[in-house]
Amino acid sequence: MDRPALLAALRARIARMDRSSGPPGEGVPLCPAIDRQLPGGGLARAAVHEVLAADPGAAAGFCALVLARSRGQREGAMLWIAPEPDAWPPGLMRFGLSPADLVLVQAPQRQDALWAMEESLRCPGVAGALLAAEGLDLTAARRLQLAAEAGGAIGLLLRPDAAGDSPAEDGGAGSALTRWRVGALAGTGGAHDLGDPRWQLDLLRCRGGRPQSWEVTWRPAAERLDVDTAERLDIDAAERLDVDTAERLDIDVAERLDMDAAEGFGADIAERPDLDIAAAGSAARPQRARRRAR
Repeated sequence: MDRPALLAALRARIARMDRSSGPPGEGVPLCPAIDRQLPGGGLARAAVHEVLAADPGAAAGFCALVLARSRGQREGAMLWIAPEPDAWPPGLMRFGLSPADLVLVQAPQRQDALWAMEESLRCPGVAGALLAAEGLDLTAARRLQLAAEAGGAIGLLLRPDAAGDSPAEDGGAGSALTRWRVGALAGTGGAHDLGDPRWQLDLLRCRGGRPQSWEVTWRPAAERLDVDTAERLDIDAAERLDVDTAERLDIDVAERLDMDAAEGFGADIAERPDLDIAAAGSAARPQRARRRAR
């Protein structure tokens, strides 16, 4: 038995099974501020991730963004599997997901939906697949994870954010590599324009990481996801700069006024001696005249 070869084969198999320990840069990128907090520098591929929809529209947009980013790293189709065809491809285009690369699968029966998801994740021609389901048992969730590891695609489990899941279903979904909760925030626009979509992203569980939360804004024009904290820091810095500028301006104005006042006072002093001397001379002459009269 070739022991070194056997050990190398076992290490390679363990590495394939634990995608969370992969080198940085192999994950599906979201944005730099979030990627730095995720093992592998993004959402791990060849793995299943769970998304809890606190807001259905926001969760669908986030999932579309992840699928689009996975398509950018690996050529292949993307599947959206649900009991009803509730996904609207023209709307998902706003998040970078092209309808030409998207396959909608309507599977009203739970068993059919699980079969379609497992076969999709095992297929080398699939870059990513999403399954909209109420909940999964441990056996079904584990089969999906093994299928993702075999095919290399990223899998998303889109579930409603309901607290009434049974322990068996919740434990099955808990086998996913990460668990997210996605909610909606007020947009950046006004009354007649909603502006860019804003989300509340809560990373509830991450194998090899720790839970965190972010408020983010999706910029469709730039196809960029920004963390609002960084934007807030920039705004605060700009406000501080404006305050410093205003204070500097006040100081400069005050100094200028003091200088002008001093210059004016100096001019008055230069002018007043002549007036005072002349006045003093005119006042002194009558006094001297009165003295001589005595």
